[in-house]
Amino acid sequence: MRRESALRGYPLLLEVLANPGIVADLGVAQWNDLIRLARVSDLLANLYASFEQLDLLKTIPQKPLLHLESAHTMTNKHEHTINWEAVQISDALQPLDCPVLLLKGAAYLLQGLSASKGRVFHDVDIMVPQTHINDAELALKDSGWEGVKQDAYDQRYYREWMHELPPMSHRSRRITIDVHHTIIPPTAALKPDAAKLFEDLVPVEDFPGLFTLSPVDMVLHSATHLFYDDEIGRGMRDLVDLHHLLTEFSKLPDFWSDLLKRSVEMDLDYPLACTLRYCRLLLKTEIPDDIYGQAEQQLRFPGWIMDKLFLQGLMPEHELCDNWKSNCARFALYVRSHYLRMPLYLLIPHLIRKALHEDVIEPVENLRPLG
Repeated sequence: MRRESALRGYPLLLEVLANPGIVADLGVAQWNDLIRLARVSDLLANLYASFEQLDLLKTIPQKPLLHLESAHTMTNKHEHTINWEAVQISDALQPLDCPVLLLKGAAYLLQGLSASKGRVFHDVDIMVPQTHINDAELALKDSGWEGVKQDAYDQRYYREWMHELPPMSHRSRRITIDVHHTIIPPTAALKPDAAKLFEDLVPVEDFPGLFTLSPVDMVLHSATHLFYDDEIGRGMRDLVDLHHLLTEFSKLPDFWSDLLKRSVEMDLDYPLACTLRYCRLLLKTEIPDDIYGQAEQQLRFPGWIMDKLFLQGLMPEHELCDNWKSNCARFALYVRSHYLRMPLYLLIPHLIRKALHEDVIEPVENLRPLG
C-alpha cells in the first residue's frame, strides 16, 4: 500500500487526527501503530469520537474497533464521574460566595464543547480568586478532600511559588482536585492579571456557583498550560484540545481579533503564537492568514529552532517514536518549562532537589487516574 511507509508511527497519528477519513485505506500494520500511539497519547477515545461523527466506524476492522470501543466506554465513565464531582464541588464551595471556575477538561465537558468528546480525565482543575483560596481549601477539607503533598518543601513550593494549592484527593472517592488562584506561577516572567479572568465568565447551567472562562480566555489558558508546563509527554492531547477549541470558537463573531487583542492584554501573546503555529503545522487547523501572521511576530525564536524542540518533544512517548532526538527534546523542554516559570535563583536549587528526590513533585495524574 502506498501509505505503508509514508505514514509510519507519529506522522500516521497526525494525519489521522487531521484527516480521519484516511482510515478507510489503512492496513493491519498501520492500525497496529495507530492504536498503540493513540492509546499512549490519551487520544484513542478521541479518534472514536471523530470516526463516529463522520460515520466511519463501519469501515474499521473488528480488532482495532474493539480497542476504540473500549476507550469510548472508559471515557463515558469518566464523564459521569466528572459530572458527579462537579455537583460535589458546587455544594462544597457554595458557602464561599465567590465564583468557582472549572478549567480545562471539566470546563469543556460541562459546557458541551467538542474538545470534551472522547477526552480522558485525570483530575479536576478549578480556580477561585486568590482572596478566597484559603477558604476554598478549608471548605474542601470539610467535604472530604485532603492534601497529598505533606513534605515541607512541597508545601512551600506550591504555596509560595506556584499558581495552585498542593493537590488534594478525596478520602473516599480518590478523585484528585487542583485548586488554582491564577493560570501561571507568579514567579514566571509572564504576568497575566488573574482578576481580569473573573470579569467575563460563562455560567455552567444547572451547577450553581460554577463558571468557566470565556472562549478567548479558555484558549489562552490551554495554550499557556501546554507551552509553559513540564508535562510535554501529554502535549499532543493538549494540542488536540486547542485544535477543537479554535475550530469551534472560530464560528463566534470577531473571535480571532478578540483572541489576539486579549492575548496582548493578558501578556499571553507568546503561548498563543506557539499554539497557532503547531495547530496549523501538525493538525491543519484553519487559521486566517492575517491572524497567523500577526501572532507569528510574537515568537521569540526563529520557527526552525522551535520546531527542532516541539516537533520532537510532542511525539508520543512510545518505542515507535522514541529516539535520542525526542529524548533530548523532551529534556530540553522540561528544563525550559521550569526556566520560564521560575527565576534561576529558585530554579537551580529546585532542579537539584528534584534530581536527588524524584518524588518531590510527582505529576498529579500519576497519583490516581480516574477509572
